[in-house]
Amino acid sequence: MNIDLTKVYQQYKGLWIALDENLNKVLSHNKNAQKAYKQATQRGSKTPIMFKVPIKNTAYFGLNWCEQH
Repeated sequence: MNIDLTKVYQQYKGLWIALDENLNKVLSHNKNAQKAYKQATQRGSKTPIMFKVPIKNTAYFGLNWCEQH
């Protein structure tokens, strides 16, 4: 599953966001993860998905640490 979070990144840099279960809608946002979570549950979400939007968007290439040692 590929989800384009470009608009989310542009609008919520550095904030915690709570997404709906389908990852289609931002339910709340805040600098504090607990506050964002609480706002989302108050709006009716039983299981919001929490995500910290990075301040800087950089590419990440993972390495398998076990293979190096």
